[in-house]
Amino acid sequence: MKQRLAQRPDLTFKANIQHGRHSWLRLTPAFSAQLVEAALERAKNKGRALDPFCGTGTTGLVCAEHGIACDLVEVNPFLVWLSRAKTREYTAESLHLARQLALHAVNTVKNSKTDHTLWLPPIHQIDRWWSPLRQRVLGSLFAALHSETFGDESARDLNLIAFCRVAIEWSGAAFNHQSLSFKTHNPSLFEPDEERLILEHFVEELYHVLSTCTSPIGTPVRVFEGDSRYIHHIVPDKYDLVITSPPYPNRISYVRELRPYMYWLGYLKQAREAGELDWRTIGGTWGVATSRLAQWQPESIGLFSSLLEPVVSKIAAHSTILANYVLRYFHDMNLHLQHIRHVLLPGASLFYIVGNAKFYDTLVPTHEILADMMRGLGFYNLSCEPLRKRNSKKELFEYMVSAEWRTP
Repeated sequence: MKQRLAQRPDLTFKANIQHGRHSWLRLTPAFSAQLVEAALERAKNKGRALDPFCGTGTTGLVCAEHGIACDLVEVNPFLVWLSRAKTREYTAESLHLARQLALHAVNTVKNSKTDHTLWLPPIHQIDRWWSPLRQRVLGSLFAALHSETFGDESARDLNLIAFCRVAIEWSGAAFNHQSLSFKTHNPSLFEPDEERLILEHFVEELYHVLSTCTSPIGTPVRVFEGDSRYIHHIVPDKYDLVITSPPYPNRISYVRELRPYMYWLGYLKQAREAGELDWRTIGGTWGVATSRLAQWQPESIGLFSSLLEPVVSKIAAHSTILANYVLRYFHDMNLHLQHIRHVLLPGASLFYIVGNAKFYDTLVPTHEILADMMRGLGFYNLSCEPLRKRNSKKELFEYMVSAEWRTP
C-alpha cells in the first residue's frame, strides 16, 4: 500500500503558493492548508486549537478563517514574526500606509547615489547570495523601508514580507534539494536595468501581499515564542484541539532555508547563532547542534517506546553521532508529549503530521514510535494514516498520527 501512495503536492507547501496569505514566504517543511482542513473535519471539539510547532502559521490562519480560536508556538523568532504578520487583522489605513512606504522607499533608492557605508547583512560569503549591484539595490531599499517618518509597524511588516520575497528571488541560492547550493553569478544581459527591475518587482510583490490582506481574518490568533518541549510553561490556556507538524528526524537544518531573511531582518547576526537556534529546535543539525551530539545525555531515563531501542542500536553500529541524533529527537518529542498533556482538555483531539526517516540501512518509523510513546503517556484512539510519498528516498512517507486525550 505504501508504495502506491502518490507524492501529493497538494498536501505540501506547494499548495500554498497561490493561496492568499499562505503564499507569502516559501518554506519547504510547511504543510498545506488542505491538511489543516482535513484535521478540522475530523476533530470532535473545536473550541480552542493549538499548534506547538507553528512554522509559517498555516494552522492558525486556517483556524481563524473558520472562526476557531487558535494559539501558536514557535521557537524561531523570525517565524514568530512571520506568523504574527500573517494572522494579523489589517486596517484600511495600514494598507494605505504600506503603499505609501513602498513608493517612498522606491523613490528614495532611485534618487540616491551609491553609499559605500550602506549596511548589509553579515551573512557568510554574501557575494554568493547576491552580486554587488543587487546588494546595493537591496541594501538601499532595506534602509529606505526603515525611514523614521513611517511609524506604522503593520505597514512596515507588509513591506518587509515583500522585501523578503524579492531578496530570495534575486539571490543565487537554490533550495531544490537537501543541500543548499548556489548558482553562478553570470553577467546578466539586463544588468544595467537590474535596479529598475528589482524595484518594479518589489512594488509588484507588495501589491500581491496587500491583495491578500483585504479579507477579514475572523478570529484573533495569538503567537508565542518558546520551546515546545516545555509547552506547559508557554501557553496560558487549555485546548481541545492540536494540529501540528513537528520537525522530522531527517538530519536537516531548520534554519537553513530561513537564513537570508533572518540576517536581513536582524534575527541572526553571526553564524554561531544559527547553530544555537538549531540546537533548540527538535531535530536541528546546523553547526554546533551536530558537534554537541557526541556529548549529549538524555534528561530522563525510561521514557521511550520499546520500538526505539533496536532502531538506535542498528544506527549506532554505523555512527554513534547519528544514533544520538535519533535518540535525542525522540527524547525531545517525548518531553513535548509529556508536557502537552497539562494543557489539554478532556476529549481533546490531536493530529501530528510526521515523516519517517532512514539512516544507512535502518528505517526509523517515526509515526509508529510517536504513536507508541503517546499510548504509553495515556493518549487513546491512536491511529497512523499514510498521507503521501515524499520526494526523496523511496522508503520515505508522510503520516498523520491522530489521538485523543482523557484526564487520568
